[in-house]
Amino acid sequence: MKPRYRRNELKETQQLWEWREKIANLYYEVRSSPDAVAAWGLWCDTRSTLFRDHPQSPIEPADRKAFEGPTIFPYDPSLRLTVQLAPVTSERITVATGADGDLSMHAFARTSGLEARLGGELTLYWIEGYGGGVFLPFADATSGTETYGGGRYLLDTIKGADLGVVSPDGTLVLDFNFSYFPSCAYSSRYVCPLAPSGNRLKGPVRAGERLPISK
Repeated sequence: MKPRYRRNELKETQQLWEWREKIANLYYEVRSSPDAVAAWGLWCDTRSTLFRDHPQSPIEPADRKAFEGPTIFPYDPSLRLTVQLAPVTSERITVATGADGDLSMHAFARTSGLEARLGGELTLYWIEGYGGGVFLPFADATSGTETYGGGRYLLDTIKGADLGVVSPDGTLVLDFNFSYFPSCAYSSRYVCPLAPSGNRLKGPVRAGERLPISK
């Protein structure tokens, strides 16, 4: 039985490796495209295919065949926003993530430029540990009604969700049309870090992934 377990573990690890590669390649295409709407269309289509067909999909296996893909708001160019980043007093957060252990991260920057449009600013976090990565979760006025109650992710660079780095002029483009649900929104198999209280916008963000519309 032990060798069989190891074979299964190897197969699952290879599948996860492939999933991560496909996500990283997708976001490379998004960053490289001069047409934000076309890049968003590619993002929507690729994620729908992966969620339906890939063995590492967060959709339960029995539901994948009928799954048409994540439900997405129409592209809203007014929610592609340019912000400045300001340093912040380091705030360290540790989140339990089930079998994966504790996840530690610290705040490293706060946006400037979202308040007028979205009713608040957001803190960017750096996930600690080997390599590290940028993490930007948020909640807004749609959370729990039109979108997942625990909030959404916009950046999670460890897992390939990287829309681009800060420009030489110190600005960063945050395109909320690419915001998406954490895996725990789809399955209890996952335990995900959710948006901290300081990353809850007062205004609605009707862009990116949303809950299915009742028919």
